Amino acid sequence: MRTGHAGRWLWKWKRFPAEALAAALLLSNPALAQGEGFGIGAAAASRKANQPQTGLKIIPLTLMLSDGRKLTYKVEVAETDQQQQTGMMWRTHMAPKTGMLFPYTMAQPMAYWMRNTLIPLDIIYISPDRRVMRIWANTVPKSEKLLESGGRAIAVLELAGGESARIGLKVGDGLRW
Repeated sequence: MRTGHAGRWLWKWKRFPAEALAAALLLSNPALAQGEGFGIGAAAASRKANQPQTGLKIIPLTLMLSDGRKLTYKVEVAETDQQQQTGMMWRTHMAPKTGMLFPYTMAQPMAYWMRNTLIPLDIIYISPDRRVMRIWANTVPKSEKLLESGGRAIAVLELAGGESARIGLKVGDGLRW
């Protein structure tokens, strides 16, 4: 049996047949592949391939640590599917006290990877009660290893690699945005 990237996609298609259908449609129709059929053409057109996305809404996010400290970060919000799929890809640095928030409408098990992400990140899964439920620290750039939430998450916060350890962020700490 052949392994590698194609094998992983075949496994996912067996598990998620709707994704397989969507992928087949994209591959068979160049207009859809450019995003024109899904209302994302303008977003895709505003960003060249292999370039970081810009223009996301920025909001304050406060981490409430178990030692009583409250630290506020300026985070970009990836709200749409397209924004969430692109995330921190192609970025070469992160400014101090910044990050990216990926909010979802429903709590669900999640898994992120580092494909096309050029810098190490801390990936922080957030529970429905807005508490840290899992931290993947200093993730490996460009890795396709799935980093799972370990439960039903309502959001994901990405910070610069090592930031969680630097500030003492722990599972159970609160977040407010």
